[in-house]
Amino acid sequence: MSLSTIIVDDEPLARKGLAIRLQAFDNINVIEQCSNGREALEAVNAYQVDLMFLDIQMPGINGFQVLERIIDQGLAMPVVVFVTAFDQYALKAFEVHALDYLLKPADEERLSQTVEKIQHYFKSSADSVHKSKLVRLVSDVTGNDYQKILAELDNDQELSLSSYSDVLAIKDAGEVNRVPVKDIIWIDAAGDYMCVHTWSNKQNGTNENTYILRKTMKELEVFLDPKQFIRNHRSTIVNKDVIDKFCSQVNGEYFLVLKNGKELKVSRSYKDKVKQAVNR
Repeated sequence: MSLSTIIVDDEPLARKGLAIRLQAFDNINVIEQCSNGREALEAVNAYQVDLMFLDIQMPGINGFQVLERIIDQGLAMPVVVFVTAFDQYALKAFEVHALDYLLKPADEERLSQTVEKIQHYFKSSADSVHKSKLVRLVSDVTGNDYQKILAELDNDQELSLSSYSDVLAIKDAGEVNRVPVKDIIWIDAAGDYMCVHTWSNKQNGTNENTYILRKTMKELEVFLDPKQFIRNHRSTIVNKDVIDKFCSQVNGEYFLVLKNGKELKVSRSYKDKVKQAVNR
C-alpha cells in the first residue's frame, strides 16, 4: 500500500532532509513539500493525503492550527506525525492524537520506528481507530460531547455540532485551565485583557474564581453563544442564567442584579436588547 504523504515545515533543509530519509521506505510516497500552514491546507484539499509530517512551530499558522482549520473546512484528516525541535510540545501533540512524534533532526532508527508504527496502523483496523481519534479531536476543538458525536457517526446521523464551545481554554502561568462556559458568571474588560468570573461551586452559588484572558470583547462575543451570553455594556458580557433582576433607577439608568448580588450597569445602547433577552 502506497501512502500519499506531505511534509510541512518552514525550514527548507528540514523538509529536504526528511524527504530524503523517507525515500528508504517504499510505501511512503511524498507528493508535496509545504513551507507553511497555508500550503498544507491547500495540499490536503487538493490531494487524497494519507499521511502528514507536520512541523509545530511555524510562522503564521502553526501545526495545531493546521489541524483546527482542516476540521473547520470539513477536509479529510490525514494521519499526523508531528516533527519539531521543541520537545515541550510532545504532550500537546499527543493530546491532539497525533500518531507519533519526532524530534528534529530525526535519526534513522527513530524514523524507522515511526514508519513501522504507521505501517502497523494502516494494516490494522485503522478506520474505527482513526474515526475515534478524530472525533476526540473534533470534540476537543469544538467543545462538543465526544460520546454524542461518536454515537451519531455510528448511526450514520448528521453531526449536530455546535459552533460554540462548551469550554474556554485560558492560559495561566504556563498552564491551561479548561473553564466550562456554563460556569461563567460575567466577563469584563480590563485594558487589553478580559476578567472571566466563574462559579467554582455553581450549585451553592459560592466560591467565585477570576481568570485573566488575553482576548478582545469582540472575539469573545463570537466565541460565546448569544442565546446564553448578553452584552450589557461595551466592556461587559453576562451569562443570562445568573441574572436575577433587571432594574431601573430614577435617574434613568439601568442595571442587572445577579444571583450572587453583583450589580452590573446596563448602558443605554444595550438596554432594549438586554431587556428583550431577560424577558424571554
